[in-house]
Amino acid sequence: MAITTYAELQAQIEGYLDRTDLPVTTFIALAEAAMNRDLRHWRMEARSTGPVSARFVDLPSGWRETVRLSVSRRVLDLVSDDEIATMRAQAEDTAGQPAYYAFTAGQIELYPTPDGDYTLEHVYLGEIAALSVSNTSNWVLDQAPDAYLYGSLIHSAPYLVEDARLATWGDLYASALDSLQREGKRAAHSGSGRKIKVR
Repeated sequence: MAITTYAELQAQIEGYLDRTDLPVTTFIALAEAAMNRDLRHWRMEARSTGPVSARFVDLPSGWRETVRLSVSRRVLDLVSDDEIATMRAQAEDTAGQPAYYAFTAGQIELYPTPDGDYTLEHVYLGEIAALSVSNTSNWVLDQAPDAYLYGSLIHSAPYLVEDARLATWGDLYASALDSLQREGKRAAHSGSGRKIKVR
């Protein structure tokens, strides 16, 4: 049986475990939490664009990791919060077009502090859209239903006190995730692209 929807995934998990009285939706949610920690794939990329005029900017909802941050087309360099604090101290917190950023207390800190209105573009890796009754599929289920299946089954093993199965489900999950990661890297770097000739 193919796994293309949330309901089909639940049915397959119940079939593998030969039980219909288990918290299968919890197993799936735990698998999604693990995939959000473990998976880095170009299909997770999202972009947010908006005005910025302040020193601190909130992270986008569902943010996992920044790919690129730019202010009015100028790509910013990432520094540590200690480095940005040192730069502020040495330059007495000058204002201007930001050139650096750091992650400070759960926000993005820009340096220099913007001296006017700029456009912030944030390319980042976002969370996988969680499966639910109203969201019956997502790209991971489309591309790697085995990762969802075995990732969910991993969390059934402690619940059922089936330690022997934990290693089996874990190996199959790791293999599925590794295959998906490799596919993502190949796709992200596919094509020869145009070559720029320097004269």
